[in-house]
Amino acid sequence: MYKKLLLLVICLSFIFCGCGKKKEIEDDLSRIMKQDKITIGVRTDTMPFGFKDKNGEYAGYDIDIAKIITAALLGDEKKVQFVPVTASDRIRKLITKEVDMLIATISITEPRQRILDFSVPYYIAGQAMMLPAKSDIISLRELEDKTVIIVYGSTSERSIRSSIPNVNILGYKTYDAAYQAMKSGVADALIADDTLLFRYTLNDPSLKLLPKRYSKEYYAIAFRKEDASQRLQMRINSVLQSLISTGRLNRLQEKWSISD
Repeated sequence: MYKKLLLLVICLSFIFCGCGKKKEIEDDLSRIMKQDKITIGVRTDTMPFGFKDKNGEYAGYDIDIAKIITAALLGDEKKVQFVPVTASDRIRKLITKEVDMLIATISITEPRQRILDFSVPYYIAGQAMMLPAKSDIISLRELEDKTVIIVYGSTSERSIRSSIPNVNILGYKTYDAAYQAMKSGVADALIADDTLLFRYTLNDPSLKLLPKRYSKEYYAIAFRKEDASQRLQMRINSVLQSLISTGRLNRLQEKWSISD
């Protein structure tokens, strides 16, 4: 009887602790630490958030945050590989694992939360309307049956269609292309986040930005919605919380003239 009981215990130990044990999947944070490099999707057409400076170097508020995160994880901000993304391809590049995360003026929305995970917000923007300086339009309601420019992949299209059902929408892949189209006179207005439109109106007196804001856009870092990304997301949240509590995030916003 004792021998049979001992044999049963041995068999159970193999079942629960030994043979046939599945290989654990390496999570994103462990992989990044092991390869000593992080790949981050960023914008190059959203000054002052993400752009290329006169020397061809990545610069901007999002870029600074990416470098701080890289230094916190790997001890050196230079251990980051930036991958240019657009509003229309950034989610695809994240899901297909071309990048480890997105720091790319991406706002938190319910549809996006179904397929992505987000960090705590690191900036609050608002939807605004840019139009010719001579335009008499002063509200969204006046865009009925008119033409409005949006950037593909942004929240602008959804918000404008819900507000003005009978609007003609022209979409472009980048903000610079949208701005050039606006300048050419093909549309009555351009709807986008205010922070991304400021640079155009500041440098171009032929355009103006209406003071009204039509939404609150919470910018956050995006991750793949899977277990392998959970530890990475928690670590990044810790870094962001430190930036917020120490006032460093506010100083970065002041640096790039995007503070309240």
